[in-house]
Amino acid sequence: MAVKKKSSRRWSLITAALAALAIAFVPAPMPPGAPIDRTIRIEAGNFEYAPAQIDVNLGERVTIDLVSKDVVHGLYLDGYDLNLTADPGQPKQLAFIADKPGTFRFRCSVTCGALHPFMIGKLTVGPDWTLLRAIGLAVLAAFAGVWIRQTEHG
Repeated sequence: MAVKKKSSRRWSLITAALAALAIAFVPAPMPPGAPIDRTIRIEAGNFEYAPAQIDVNLGERVTIDLVSKDVVHGLYLDGYDLNLTADPGQPKQLAFIADKPGTFRFRCSVTCGALHPFMIGKLTVGPDWTLLRAIGLAVLAAFAGVWIRQTEHG
């Protein structure tokens, strides 16, 4: 009976290891269909962006319409090295392909007043597969730990 228990435990560990490798290294699925064009209007004023959080899918063609409501404002997008400046009442556009997955900050690139350093927004491109994989590995480790503990005692 002890041999059967060791064999069962070995197969459980092999299965858990293969599942961990699959979670960690299998390529993330691509969104179905052709990329779409997305236009996002961002209003800048009173030391904030509206909206301050933007979510797009990987591969989309994104056009940002920057509208300043009070003074000259800019928008610099970290990770993409893109910059845009808009005068009050004169919207400006910037287009790019969202080809880098992750979360990127955008900030005002024109000194616009005392609270200028706090004028920050966030662009998220596609799902955060790194986080989802980490969660999957953590859940797998928890189940494997319970399974191993259970096979040792029962």
